[in-house]
Amino acid sequence: MSPHAIDAATLRLGEPDHELAAIVALLRAAVVPSYRLATLIDFFSSAVKLVQLSESDRLFAPPNAWDAVVGAVTPEDLGRAMQDVTEWRDHEYDIRTILDPTYPESLRDIFDRPPLLFVLGKWIEELDSRSVAVVGTRRATKEGLNRAARLSRELVEARYTVLSGLALGIDAVAHTAALDAGGRTVAVMGTGLDYRYPAANRVLSERIVEAGGALISEFFPHQHPARWTFPMRNVVMSGLSLATAVVEASSTSGARMQARIALQHGRTVFLLRSLVARHKWAKKYVTEGAYGIKAIEVSSTREIVERLEGNGVADVPLAV
Repeated sequence: MSPHAIDAATLRLGEPDHELAAIVALLRAAVVPSYRLATLIDFFSSAVKLVQLSESDRLFAPPNAWDAVVGAVTPEDLGRAMQDVTEWRDHEYDIRTILDPTYPESLRDIFDRPPLLFVLGKWIEELDSRSVAVVGTRRATKEGLNRAARLSRELVEARYTVLSGLALGIDAVAHTAALDAGGRTVAVMGTGLDYRYPAANRVLSERIVEAGGALISEFFPHQHPARWTFPMRNVVMSGLSLATAVVEASSTSGARMQARIALQHGRTVFLLRSLVARHKWAKKYVTEGAYGIKAIEVSSTREIVERLEGNGVADVPLAV
């Protein structure tokens, strides 16, 4: 059924479904990057206000700023967006926009935050604000998988939430070890919530939710994996975390990208000693850094925890 056209003037400022529909329509219009859209919504304290801007408002807009959204959303766009919102509400998706008090506070701190998140399961702010991202290559060595498992288990013992990206290799082991240790783990996805990728980790994704953790995505529920979705996923994973710990990663790995993004966010980046010994990029991040911040070389979970809060757990090296 074709959606009914909706005049932007009929939308009410502050009405959650109207604000959400306005965000959805603006994201689809793609006239500004999603992170800039989040900044604009913050500035106006409303997405509805953005879609209600008229051509006369363009006269007072700074060049290349919010004037780009003037007239970008049609009544048909709003009608489609409202239809989507109704469908998502019927499916009981937990949708958190930049305007909501339930939007993760740690994510508000980064400049490239997404305007909205879809959550399946439970993101518990009091617990999950203590998240450490454990990341690495999909083609991990046996030693790397063992180190990732130990790191995740010991982070759980220190009462941290283990965050990762639900990929094969290091990510999957990090999630699994946290669950096996009875701890919390959250997966940040590079797809929509309706599309579990890779298929081999579907059971793991269900286990995460059943154990009280969460699956999080900034993408619409039916979004399939694409080259551009995973770098955006890394931004969210970095933003949600106190720190990122990289176990194994080549120079072309998404985990290396995660480290760079985390440094750009001003987050702490831990690189295992074995990684630094093998890869020039890791050594450069430790010795020279990026964006004015250096990564920290570590060999045990204790070093990570002490850096974060001054308490220690196991003192046995993760990397030899």
